Amino acid sequence: MTPRTLLDRRLRSHRLTSPAATVTDAARHLLAVQSQDLLAGRWALGVRTRSSVGRSAPSLAQVDAAFARGELVRAWTMRGTLHIIPARDLAWVLSVTAGRQRQQAAGRQRDLGVDDRMLSTASRALRPALRDGGCTRAEAFALLEGAGIDPRGQRGIHLLFALTLAGEICQGPIEPNHGGVTRDQRFVLVEDWVQESDVPADPLAELFVRYIDGHGPAGVPDFAWWSGHTLGCAREAAERARGRLVEVEDGLFTAITTPRRSPKAADVIALPAFDEYYISYADRTIVCEPDRLAAVGPGKNGMVRPTLVHRGRVVGTWAHAAATRGTPPDLFGDGPDPDAVASALARFTRFVDGWSPRGGGAGQVTGVLTQ
Repeated sequence: MTPRTLLDRRLRSHRLTSPAATVTDAARHLLAVQSQDLLAGRWALGVRTRSSVGRSAPSLAQVDAAFARGELVRAWTMRGTLHIIPARDLAWVLSVTAGRQRQQAAGRQRDLGVDDRMLSTASRALRPALRDGGCTRAEAFALLEGAGIDPRGQRGIHLLFALTLAGEICQGPIEPNHGGVTRDQRFVLVEDWVQESDVPADPLAELFVRYIDGHGPAGVPDFAWWSGHTLGCAREAAERARGRLVEVEDGLFTAITTPRRSPKAADVIALPAFDEYYISYADRTIVCEPDRLAAVGPGKNGMVRPTLVHRGRVVGTWAHAAATRGTPPDLFGDGPDPDAVASALARFTRFVDGWSPRGGGAGQVTGVLTQ
């Protein structure tokens, strides 16, 4: 497989040049979308969704509506990192990934005094609010304090993390923010919020297949990085998935069928921070020049910057807030056609703005995204 073919297949697998019909379909195809930055995670779905009448991408409001309907949730699904995931896939994914995440967090939780007794206390303190419309992180921390648990020093977040891995809670509806773009969600009880759950016959094999479907061509080391599993476990997953995928080269897997490229697909795409197209592989030099990796991240603070991708390759970085003010991106070298770059960034602005032919405009979001 040539580099050009590999990039073309990945762009289609990621639904970047073969967009899905709805944001829920896009989430289902990728299975888990990294989303410690809530706005970035929502744009990751928007940029992978087909245009509708009068729009060049769905609006942020449409993504939030999918959360409100219970189709999407956010949870620590792998690597101790928040991801957006279809609600029906949450339980079985955690059945595969929770144990590894507990192992990796055990030392820190011992230092914080997070044990079974504290978890039980936290669960009892939160449950009434979780049943009564849910609670934000700040509200959850206040309830923990009322129960005699100091949430500072990461103790509160580790308790929410542990309750998520136990299958008790997840993040559901987006918290309204009438002054701008919201960055908060309400924690809810899984037993109340998630109406249907899939039960694959072999969850580990299913995880590998779904990863390749949404990210391939990719290999076992890539899956190990993305899922947080050991290489040994990743090899077992690949072996158990044989017959459900195509091994195009030794150790390189792809889906049996890949979505067709849309004739309307853009050559330049503005991807959000922490986007799966860049972050979800062990080797990122396939999509980014080695000497540019530091400019994208992860840096010392763990941040991975939003990227501009031209025909599958990272050609620059940008900022969510700066894009709405017309601030130019940081391009590596001459870069692609300036009009194509401007068009890619304009898609994001319209997405955040809830743009429609009858109203709205880029000016509405100026200054909002820095809140």
